[in-house]
Amino acid sequence: MYKILISDKLGQAGLDRLDEMDDMSYDMITGLSKEELMAKLPDYDALIVRSGTRPDSDILAAGKKLKVVGRAGIGVDNIDLEAATKLGIFVMNTPQANSVATAEQTMALMLAVNRHTAPAHASLLAGEWARSKFVGTELYGKTLGIIGFGYIGRLVAARAQAFGMTVIAYDPYISEAVGREHNVELFDLDDLLAQTDILTLHTVVSPETTRMINRETIGKMKDGVILINVARGKLIDEEALAAGLQSGKVAAAGLDVYFNEPPTNSPLIGLPNVLHTPHLGASSREAQRAVAVEMVEAVADALRGVDFRNTVNVSFPKGLDFNKVRPYMALAEKIGRLQSGLTDAPFTKIEIEVGGEEMKQMVRPIASALLKGLLIKISPEINEINAPLIAEQHGVQIAQEYGQNTLSYTNLVWCRAHWKNKQGEKRTRVVAGALFAGLEPRIVEVDDYLIEAKPEGLVLIMRNQDVPGVIGQVATILATYGVNIGEWRLGRSAPGGEALSFINLDGSPPAGALDALSHAKAVTAVKLIEM
Repeated sequence: MYKILISDKLGQAGLDRLDEMDDMSYDMITGLSKEELMAKLPDYDALIVRSGTRPDSDILAAGKKLKVVGRAGIGVDNIDLEAATKLGIFVMNTPQANSVATAEQTMALMLAVNRHTAPAHASLLAGEWARSKFVGTELYGKTLGIIGFGYIGRLVAARAQAFGMTVIAYDPYISEAVGREHNVELFDLDDLLAQTDILTLHTVVSPETTRMINRETIGKMKDGVILINVARGKLIDEEALAAGLQSGKVAAAGLDVYFNEPPTNSPLIGLPNVLHTPHLGASSREAQRAVAVEMVEAVADALRGVDFRNTVNVSFPKGLDFNKVRPYMALAEKIGRLQSGLTDAPFTKIEIEVGGEEMKQMVRPIASALLKGLLIKISPEINEINAPLIAEQHGVQIAQEYGQNTLSYTNLVWCRAHWKNKQGEKRTRVVAGALFAGLEPRIVEVDDYLIEAKPEGLVLIMRNQDVPGVIGQVATILATYGVNIGEWRLGRSAPGGEALSFINLDGSPPAGALDALSHAKAVTAVKLIEM
C-alpha cells in the first residue's frame, strides 16, 4: 500500500478517485509549517502540493521514502527541482488540465481592462450613471503579443483571433512552422514589444524569465500598451511596472498573479489603472476537477512504475509516450547491469547508439535507464532521475554515437563501455540488445559474439576455449551442486577459437560451484550476474 500526503487543498474528485484505488492511501493535511511537514513526510511515498506548499531541499530530504512530488497545476517554481533530481524524486505536474480556464481568465481580464468593467461596476453601485467616464477600446483590429507560445499561449491566440485580433508571439523554443500552423508570426522579443497593443504573458519562471518585464523592456513597448499576466508574478518587476503605469507608458494592466502572494506590499495594489484578481486563473470547477483527477492518477501510476507522464525533471522529450519507450528502458537497464557485472573497475566513458529513426527521440530516457543499470552497484538508490547526475559525479562521460554497430536490428540499443584495468590499460566492451516482438528484451551481441539470450534472473557468463567436452563438464559441475540450467545460449567468434556462454540459472550456485567452474579445463573466465 502506497501512502500519499496531500498538503494543499485538492478537489474532491481527486480524493474520490484515490478512494477507488486499492493500493493507495492518503491523508490531506493542509496548513502545515515546514517543521510539521518535515516531521510527517518520512512515512509517505508521495507528496501532492499546489502553490501553498514549497518543498525545498530540507523538506525533500526529510522524505526518506519519497518517490514522487506531484504539483496539481502547471507551475513548479515552488519546488526545488535540483534537490529533487539529486534525491531521485520524480516531480510531476498537470500542464494542460487548467489550460482552458487560464486562457479564458486571460480573455476575461483583457476584455474587462479594455472596457473598464470593474470601475464602471463600482461607479454604478455608488449611485452614479457616468457613462462618459468609461469609454473603452475594442479588441478588434488590435495586435496581441504573446510571450510564451506553449499550450496556453496557443489557446489564447485562437480566442483572440476570434475577436479579430492580429496575434504575434515570442518563444525561442518554438519553430516558425508551429507559428504558421496557428496563423501566428514569431518575432524576437524587442520587435514584438515594439508592435504590441496588448501584451500577455504565458511563459514559465526561470532565471532567464524572472523579471523579464522590467524598466528596459517596458521602455521598448508602445506608449499606452496594456499588460495582462495570468502566468506567474515573478515574470514582472513590480516596481518597474508601477512606474510605467503611473507615467502612462503602460495604459493599464490586468493582473491575476503577483511576485509575492498574497501581494500585501506590492506597489501595484491601489493603482487606479490596474485590475486585480487573486490568482484565479485555474479556478474553474472544470479545471479544479481535471487537475485533481489527473494529478492523483499520474502520481499513482508513477508509484506503481507503469507511467511517468508529465515528469518535469527527467529526460523525457515532450510528447513522448512512456508506454512506448518503457520496453526500451527495461532493455537498456539490462544492458547496463550486464556491463557492470562483467567489469570490476570504474567506468570512464559510455557510448550509446539506438537503431532506427523512431528511436532517436528516446535516446535520453534510454541512456538514463542504461546508466541506472550500469551504476547500481555503487549507488543502490539510483534511478532514471538521478542517474545522469550520479554518472557525472563519478566522472563517467556519456556520448551518443552513430553508425558504430553493424547489426541490422531496427530496435537496437548498443553500448560501448570504457574503463581502465588495474595496470592502467584502456579497455572497452560492446553489449547490444534488441526487443523481440517489440516487448521481449534480448542480448544480441557481446563484443564479437553474436547471441540471442534472455537477460533475466541469475545469469552465468562464461568464456571458454571452443573445444569438445566443455558443455558437458560445466553441466556436470552445476548438477553436482544442485543448480539447474534454465537456458544456455552460446556464441563464438570462430570455430576452435573462444566461445561465450550466457547461461540462465534457476537457482543461485554456491561459491564452491563457481570455484569449480573457474578451474574447469578450457574455461577462461566465469561471472555470475543478477539481471
